Amino acid sequence: MSRPSDHFDSKPASAADPLNQPKLGFVGWLRWFWRQLTSMRTALFLLLLLAIAAVPGSLVPQRSSDPNGVTQYFNDNPDLAPALDKIQAFDVYSSAWFSAIYLLLFISLIGCVIPRTKHHLQALRAKPPKTPVRLSRLAGFTTREAPTGTDAAAAIDSAQALLKSSGYRVARFDNGSEASVSAERGYLRETGNLVFHSALVGILLTVGFGSGFGFAGQRVLVEGQSFVNTVSAFDSFNPGRFFDEGTLEPFKLKLDDFSVDYEMQNLQAYGQPTDFEAKVSVTHKGQEPEQGSVKVNHPLRTGGSDIYLLGNGYAPTVTVKDPAGKVVFTDSIPFLPQDANLTSVGVVKVPDGLAKQLGMIGFFYPTQDTSSTGAYFSSFPGLEYPMLTLNVYTGDLGLDAGVPTSVYTLDTASLTQLTGGETGVDSIELKPGESQELPNGLGSVTLENESPDAKVGDFSGSVLRFASFDIHRDPTQGWVLTFAVLILLGLLTSLFVPRRRVWVKAIPNEDGTLRLEYAGLARGEDPTLDGAVASLADKHSAQLSATTPLATAPDQT
Repeated sequence: MSRPSDHFDSKPASAADPLNQPKLGFVGWLRWFWRQLTSMRTALFLLLLLAIAAVPGSLVPQRSSDPNGVTQYFNDNPDLAPALDKIQAFDVYSSAWFSAIYLLLFISLIGCVIPRTKHHLQALRAKPPKTPVRLSRLAGFTTREAPTGTDAAAAIDSAQALLKSSGYRVARFDNGSEASVSAERGYLRETGNLVFHSALVGILLTVGFGSGFGFAGQRVLVEGQSFVNTVSAFDSFNPGRFFDEGTLEPFKLKLDDFSVDYEMQNLQAYGQPTDFEAKVSVTHKGQEPEQGSVKVNHPLRTGGSDIYLLGNGYAPTVTVKDPAGKVVFTDSIPFLPQDANLTSVGVVKVPDGLAKQLGMIGFFYPTQDTSSTGAYFSSFPGLEYPMLTLNVYTGDLGLDAGVPTSVYTLDTASLTQLTGGETGVDSIELKPGESQELPNGLGSVTLENESPDAKVGDFSGSVLRFASFDIHRDPTQGWVLTFAVLILLGLLTSLFVPRRRVWVKAIPNEDGTLRLEYAGLARGEDPTLDGAVASLADKHSAQLSATTPLATAPDQT
């Protein structure tokens, strides 16, 4: 083919010629950055990055949920802990880098959802596209011969009604003697996709900002003790950024009993706990006490808060008397478990009432046993043969300086040790109900027996137990559940609802018969499309055969 007379061949580009590209400018770069940020690929990458960023929160204790654990981590890792603190490893979920990923993901998802929602609404209002000229190029193409005497318009009317009853949106097109119907369905797939992403934005919003109105607090209760739901009554309290103390609903929580079931049949798991239950009484203002139960993974909901069971152990009741027999100290002291058999450590501090301030570090063994080296240990977590050993110290306990100190630790650097260790004096050993004199005539110490009427040798219930509770309130729980359900429904809808288009065309033949053509087109993977087109053709043919009058048979007479 000859070229036009005005054709002009451009000069071939050489390697030395510079590339002339338009400059983006400030607005252009902003538009480019926005398009990259709001792409689905970026949103998925940020979601993955957010999951990876949350991993450090499970590797080291967090100040928001375990402040005592953070303090202990600093004591155990004096070199590593300060470095981790500089990168906010102990405040992962409120750190600058985690918040940056969180906000970028939030913006990215919104930037993805809004344009797609607008496009989806426009698509819902638009009618199905015009029937292609050559249906034979499409998936599932098949043909049928209409019954004799069938009109093209009537055949398409029948196909249109059949497609409508199957949930398709339809549009009819007439082109001379030919007629066709275009149908489509599956917009619910895109709706489910948008619901999924919108609900994900909702969860990010409620978790990120809604939790700021809640709180989390911890409290240790010994059997028989009570707790009033006020900020000052918590052992540790972590309010949200927007928390208002006036929103706390007043109620009293009392630990009535704490029970543990241990495995006693399977020797491979002998002594392992199988169930924990804290029986409590909850009293609201002006109401009678209500009985409740708190178990692992079964919190008690009251006063707008959820009460979770975190931990438990033994709380021996220790009584100290002066030389004259006057009680100067008595309290049930939680001892912290050190192993699976609840070998526990606790501290007793007696600042007043004796000639000197007295401190004792105690080890409690629920079932005391002796190793081959002579060291004591607990061989079973239940109270089979309980024993309390105490190492006694005297001196300034540091309580008069007004500096807060932990009730679970005793600084012995400036104290004088009177028993145990290198003193040459045996540690004090007590069974429930026993008393022993303190060194240097300071007085006596007693381990109280909480079940004095029990049979000899029966120590069950002789020592009180404690339970550690986490009292948590999150006013967005209902919203989070709603969005989570919407995410699941949206995901299932987008996965299992096919998006497809189907066409039926009626074409008159030269001999007066009518040929029906059927074809479909899927958006994405749709392995059932061919079967759906064939099924439509069969149903339509059967319907036409049932409604078309039979031709008059010739007279045989």
